[in-house]
Parts: sequence; C-alpha cells; structure tokens
Amino acid sequence: MKIGLYFGSFNPIHNGHLIVANIARHTTDLQRVWLVVSPQNPLKPSGTLLNEYHRLHLVKLAIQDDVHLKASDIEFHLPKPSYTIDTLTYLKEKYPQHEFAIIMGSDSLQNLSHWKNYQQLIATHSIYIYERPGFPIVNEVGANIHTIKAPLLDISSTQIRQFIQQGISIRYMVPDAVATEIMENNYYKN
Repeated sequence: MKIGLYFGSFNPIHNGHLIVANIARHTTDLQRVWLVVSPQNPLKPSGTLLNEYHRLHLVKLAIQDDVHLKASDIEFHLPKPSYTIDTLTYLKEKYPQHEFAIIMGSDSLQNLSHWKNYQQLIATHSIYIYERPGFPIVNEVGANIHTIKAPLLDISSTQIRQFIQQGISIRYMVPDAVATEIMENNYYKN
C-alpha cells in the first residue's frame, strides 16, 4: 500500500490540514494518509506546544469518520527531536510491505536542504507538495515531487491559538469535535 505521511505539530489540527490530507488521498496515487503528530519539531520552538497526547487525541477526533486517514504517534516512541529521515527508516523496517511518501507544504520544500540527511530522503521517497501562500513550488534539491492542487485556506494553528486566547470563536476553523474538546479542556488559554 502507498501511504502518504503528513508530518506536523498539529497544534491544533485545523480544516486546512484536513483539506490537504483529503485532497492528497483522493487526487493522487496515495491509498492512505497518516497524519504523523510530531512531539517536537527540531526547527520550531517547543514552548507553545500542547502536550503531544492531547494533540494526537485532537487529530483522532478530527478524522474519526474517515477510514483513509490515520492519526500516527510513531514519533512519540523515537528519540527527540524527531527527524523525518529517522522516522522513515523506522517505518520502512516496521512496515516493509508499504511504500511511504511525504506530504509537505511548499514552505517546507524550500527548507528541505536544512533537514537531516535530506539527500537520502529525496533519493528514496517521493514528495507530494501543496503550495502555501508566498512560497511558490521551487524544487532546488532535485526531489521527486508531485503537486497536490488543494484549495488554500489562509488559516494557521498560530492564529487559532491567538483567537482562543482572545476569546474569539474558532468555529468553522476546526472540526466541531476538536473545538468542543479544546474549549472543554481549556487548551491554549495561557
């Protein structure tokens, strides 16, 4: 089976993430999409991160009715910080019957040369790219890329966290089950 790995902090997951995952699944040769919750992104500060198990739970709530999407905690069991190449190596050993590809935004593609062992990553895995505003798709590293034509929403987890702190409703930005869970548990209030 060909599985697209959509890595992210998902802090919190929002409808923009879900649109990309859905379009990747339905418009490419990817048979499943795993949303891989990263406990700690080595290129981002960890101070604003909700606990990884809470973020994983929010992802599970968001995709609970879609059999083609899966929430993955694979990086919770690997050394931190999480490096994509290490996760891919582990997954290849654990699931040799599957072929794994990476789903990322064009902003991440532009930073790919800063990733650990990126040459190995692009030599062994396809990359599915969706364009992010202000980041045209530029393949300077020579990766095997496929473009995902997903509708772009000007929405971010940072903006959602700010709205929560300001008491502004996040309805329609995240699935209803996610909004309810965030509000009931006072996530992102501090």
